[in-house]
Amino acid sequence: MTTRRIFINNLVVQASIGMLDHELIHRQPLHIDAEFDTTITQDVQDEDIGTVLDYRQLREALIDVSTTEHTNLLETLVERLAERIQNDFPTVERVKIRASKPEAFADCDAVGIEIERSR
Repeated sequence: MTTRRIFINNLVVQASIGMLDHELIHRQPLHIDAEFDTTITQDVQDEDIGTVLDYRQLREALIDVSTTEHTNLLETLVERLAERIQNDFPTVERVKIRASKPEAFADCDAVGIEIERSR
């Protein structure tokens, strides 16, 4: 079996995430990195995007899950992101998601959670 890895680096969304008082009131930037290993089921036809997994759809799924509703824990959000990808994209054999809050602490670039799931 041959696989292809698609990646999205540093997708920035404004998310309603966190349990602190200010996080319950205001959205904050959330950075998402993701990798998707897909099974190659057919040859790539340069004129037909349907012969590959369209990374625009993966990006939209990440944005949708991250911005639609409030989530208290970053751990919950990365679980939801991985679940959505596995449910909506059956050719994805492995997904790795890293979500981080760049404004959580002043003394570091970001704090975050990473999850990796395989079928």
